Amino acid sequence: MICWLQTVLLLVPQLVLSYWVSAAPTTQNNFLYRDILKENSNKEIHFSGVKLHVDSAQPSVFAARGGNATLPCRYWYEPALSSPREVRVKWAWFPAGGGHETDVLVAIGSRSRSFRAFRDRVQLRQDFPGDAALVMTELQLDDAGRYRCEVVDGLEDKSTTVHLELRGVVFPYQHPRGRYHLSFLGAQKACEEQDSMLATFTQLFQSWREGLNWCNAGWLADGTVQYPITRPRQPCGGHRLAPGVRSYGRRHMHLHRYDVFCFSSLRGKVFYLQPSHKMNRTEAEQTCQEDGAQIAKVGQLYAAWKFAGLDHCDAGWMADGSVRYAVTKPRRNCGPSEPGVRSFGFPPPQHKYGVYCYKLDHE
Repeated sequence: MICWLQTVLLLVPQLVLSYWVSAAPTTQNNFLYRDILKENSNKEIHFSGVKLHVDSAQPSVFAARGGNATLPCRYWYEPALSSPREVRVKWAWFPAGGGHETDVLVAIGSRSRSFRAFRDRVQLRQDFPGDAALVMTELQLDDAGRYRCEVVDGLEDKSTTVHLELRGVVFPYQHPRGRYHLSFLGAQKACEEQDSMLATFTQLFQSWREGLNWCNAGWLADGTVQYPITRPRQPCGGHRLAPGVRSYGRRHMHLHRYDVFCFSSLRGKVFYLQPSHKMNRTEAEQTCQEDGAQIAKVGQLYAAWKFAGLDHCDAGWMADGSVRYAVTKPRRNCGPSEPGVRSFGFPPPQHKYGVYCYKLDHE
């Protein structure tokens, strides 16, 4: 009798084990669903030989301010599953200038939620099984940075990153009182007032490679102070130093004062206006308003020069009270021999000039 009971007890685990194996997909590497084991509905799985992969087709995506961008991300299993899984997809953003991680979007199946500045501007593409690409609309200047696509299925968690880079222009900016008057926070505010943002080191380095040559040191987004030199000269470190982006390192954000390097991108149209006579600062602003526009900001002028080929030799008022003009084809009586934006500084507001106006494309 005892031997018969022992035989039955030995057979029962084999029967249960056979049921589990037959319930699992018939692949070489099987896995078990936790909801089968515990009879719940959390749909998590224990993998055994099945591997989750997450990848991006592009390490970097380039886009324009105000436009759209798609950040690629896809996931798949090896070996392939016989039926689709409901996974959790999370996109997070790391600002280009450094800073904390920010949630962009979280999705489970067809349900998704976007956060903060990304609210109602992002969604998953989901064009095919495993497609977790992030579609972004109405891109802002500060959307640039590193984005992480994370896919979670039960105990499996894989991720990949994509860099979003916005096409723009870096320009140096000074306080109206002159050289080296801006703290870090003052520099940040000055850029924002000129329809731009603090430039990153990567943006400044790229501008140096494109020929930006500026001797005054300026703040960058990471709190360092640097300046780009393409033609070494005595007042700028001396002739013996090689060309490059020179750094003062990190400086005290409240105590130290420098200029700033800002980054801007084109959204609308900048144009020169001069009626029958030149105008003082107040008249210039009114003239733009009468034309259905607003007086242009410095970042807008640089962006129009860089991307729209703005070329006008006449000096005009800007929103910050400075007087400038942009030249893409240098010529006689039009300043230096290189293309660029020329500045007359901040003349008294009663002086007479033309004006540069700005209007959004859809207006």
